Amino acid sequence: MAITAGMVKELREMTGAGMMDCKKALTEADGSMEKAVELLREKGLAASAKKAGRIASEGMVAVYLSDDNKIGAIVEVNSETDFVAKNQVFRDYVAAVAKQASETTAADMDAFFEEKWALDPQFTVKEALSQQVAVIGENLNIRRFEKYEKTQAGKLVSYIHGGGRIGVLIELACENEAEELVELGKNIAMQIAALNPKFITENDVPADFIAKETEILTVQAKNDPKNAKKPDNIIEKMIAGRLKKELKEFCLVEQPYVKDTDMTVKQYIDSVVKVVGAPIEITRYVRFETGEGMEKKDENFAEEVAKAMN
Repeated sequence: MAITAGMVKELREMTGAGMMDCKKALTEADGSMEKAVELLREKGLAASAKKAGRIASEGMVAVYLSDDNKIGAIVEVNSETDFVAKNQVFRDYVAAVAKQASETTAADMDAFFEEKWALDPQFTVKEALSQQVAVIGENLNIRRFEKYEKTQAGKLVSYIHGGGRIGVLIELACENEAEELVELGKNIAMQIAALNPKFITENDVPADFIAKETEILTVQAKNDPKNAKKPDNIIEKMIAGRLKKELKEFCLVEQPYVKDTDMTVKQYIDSVVKVVGAPIEITRYVRFETGEGMEKKDENFAEEVAKAMN
């Protein structure tokens, strides 16, 4: 039976599900509206549709490391409330998403959502997410993931802070895969979680970033009345000094080590190098913080109660 735009529109109005989901359900149901509704409900899409517009900016970050330490993945899954983020059903689901991310071949979220859900391959990742929305009763979203696969000797190490509020996955390269690398990785991951550096070393800082920061510092210096009578060469030296100070804050290895501020992160790494007897390099890291950069729901309980009473 040919599926018309009118049929898709009618099913969408009945269920609130997405247009493509409605078309797919009607095709599968051979045009039967009743059967299509049933299919959408089975997949959790009809139940989740009304919740899809709600802001999901809480949630948690989770990390999965393979037993052989060759693969690691980090994911952020959002919920509407912090209460649900602490729910064990939700936490188990996020752990399953992290494992799925460790096995994925997807390059982006669209491809990831279309993959078969490892725990039940009759559904896609997107359909399994919709089912969780129906079970948990809140809008949920898999926001992002990153997968690391080791290509050289070393360790993948993870750190989760605040029950999943911040997560870090870091890769260390070292010929000697000693246990000391795990402790080193945890400590540096804690540093990344706390201070959120932008780069690993000064060599990693792009030229355009330095140019932009220099431009900002120049404007600041020239707008400061204290510098009105200072010659240009003195102002240039001031700007260079401020930039150098900024780069120490932005670059991980130049930061004061949080567990011992008398040394830098680089000096801490060097102390572990002496123990393991081989050079250690931080090759990459990723830091996810739940809800960063997202719109937060403005919760006012008194207003909510007043609205409900009215």
